[in-house]
Amino acid sequence: MNARIAPPAPTDLNPEAIMRSARTVIATEAAAIRALEPRVGPDFVEACRLILACTGRVVVSGMGKSGHVARKIAATLASTGTPAFFVHPGEASHGDLGMILPQDVVLAISYSGETDELLFILPVIKRQGIPLIAITGKPGSSLAREADVHLDGNISSEACPLGLAPTASTTAALVLGDALAIALLKARGFTSDDFARSHPAGALGRRLLLHISDVMHTGDDVPMVSPEATLTAALVEMTRKHLGMTAVVDAGQRLLGVFTDGDLRRALDDQDVNLRSAMVAELMTRSPKTIGAERLAAEAAQLMEKHQIHALLVVDDDQHVVGALNIHDLLRARVV
Repeated sequence: MNARIAPPAPTDLNPEAIMRSARTVIATEAAAIRALEPRVGPDFVEACRLILACTGRVVVSGMGKSGHVARKIAATLASTGTPAFFVHPGEASHGDLGMILPQDVVLAISYSGETDELLFILPVIKRQGIPLIAITGKPGSSLAREADVHLDGNISSEACPLGLAPTASTTAALVLGDALAIALLKARGFTSDDFARSHPAGALGRRLLLHISDVMHTGDDVPMVSPEATLTAALVEMTRKHLGMTAVVDAGQRLLGVFTDGDLRRALDDQDVNLRSAMVAELMTRSPKTIGAERLAAEAAQLMEKHQIHALLVVDDDQHVVGALNIHDLLRARVV
């Protein structure tokens, strides 16, 4: 039995050797990626054509490290407008082949092009007339020869000094998959709105899909006073509703102005203002910044930032106050 080699103690590590090794890996993989660019040609275009013509989904498959890459490529395709999913080739021959339909396209990944599990299911794929795109590092391999389109992911060397662990080869396959996904995205006219719809819980999704109506306060939670209200009444309303301001409205709840913390500070500094008898109409800000309920919450954030304000009133087309929100509402919704 071979004795296990004890790892070096932390004090025995050679920092220069470690950094040199890391830089070599990065340089090797970068060179592998650069070598792909001149190979992008008619075969790549044909692969995109097959996928764009597909009325089903792209089924991505691979074993081992290529399988991990295949999963990522499938996820990237799916999130950028090309329906896709991963099928494990080993499981495919035990029932999962039923997931692959004649209207699909198969994208198979194997650096050697001789992966037994993939080759075993090829006859079934070919019998159904399913288009096959292969990414391999061996253009003369069995998988490359059987494919309708072959994308060449050949590398000059792995970054692993033993030449055993897939490193540069898996990076090359991943980059080709990303190139496919983005080329297809552009060909489909896929937009940031489309991306947000498939990422509703992400930051972009929240920014692009969340509307003012989703985050604003409504009904009795909206601070409102009449123009004849006293300063004391306005302060009570502001305190109760916790938005740092109150709308000033007429009898039909049409907006006349807004009274904010800033207006209060200015009133306190004005020696000519009688704080006991002043009506809020004398102290309010006329023509305040407002926003519509159908607008995006991200637009409210931009408006607040541009005008250095912390709250907004929401109005309809006739300037009736229908809601209110402040920066804390946007923070809770993770829009900012």
